[in-house]
Amino acid sequence: MHLTWYGHSAFGLEFGNSKVLIDPMIRDTSWFDGSRYDDVIEGTTHIVLTHGHGDHVGDSVDIAEKTGATVIGNFDLCMWLANKGVKNVDPGNTGGTLFHEDFSVTFVQAHHSSAHIDENGISHHLGHPNGVVMHIKGEKTLYHMGDTDIFGDMALVQELHQPDIGIVPIGDRFTMGGAVAALACRRYFKFETILPSHFGSFPIIDQTADKFLAAMEEDANRVKVLSPGDTLVV
Repeated sequence: MHLTWYGHSAFGLEFGNSKVLIDPMIRDTSWFDGSRYDDVIEGTTHIVLTHGHGDHVGDSVDIAEKTGATVIGNFDLCMWLANKGVKNVDPGNTGGTLFHEDFSVTFVQAHHSSAHIDENGISHHLGHPNGVVMHIKGEKTLYHMGDTDIFGDMALVQELHQPDIGIVPIGDRFTMGGAVAALACRRYFKFETILPSHFGSFPIIDQTADKFLAAMEEDANRVKVLSPGDTLVV
């Protein structure tokens, strides 16, 4: 499986017959000049969304229109996107599992919020926030935590799914900070590979993974800090 970080919480996965984008805010990140956008989205078969905030829904509507990708997310978010013209949606909700050709997506809880603020400043609730666990045929199991704080039932995510790869928000203010994120990884999970996310993209969140790496202590060797655009083979 090829795994690419596009900054913030946006990741691309390529395996089997699938090209999956998770939380694809591609164009509105500080590193991205727009010149690679068509290359990034070309061939996308699925979009997986953790929740409805704009920095996670990102370019989903445009990508779905240009590629025909199926958007996977919670029911409220999928219905909202369908009303915006997204033709292929596959809705679920916390605890549910959706099956596709060579992978499944299970929605697990996250401690956060999920809403869209429209042009009039009105907030529209878009269901509960989630993390997503992807079981992929012939590949390692991946858990994208979405935006969240630490919570004790992370132990159940480990017990039920035994994820090999963890995508972990570390930027503080809107999610866990580095020290708490490290505690979550070390206390509850047996990740082989840990990819920090949700940092460095906006001035008001942590700009580096340094606090996270320091708090991981002797387990820091399991952390892969990518630069936007980097691809890892896992």
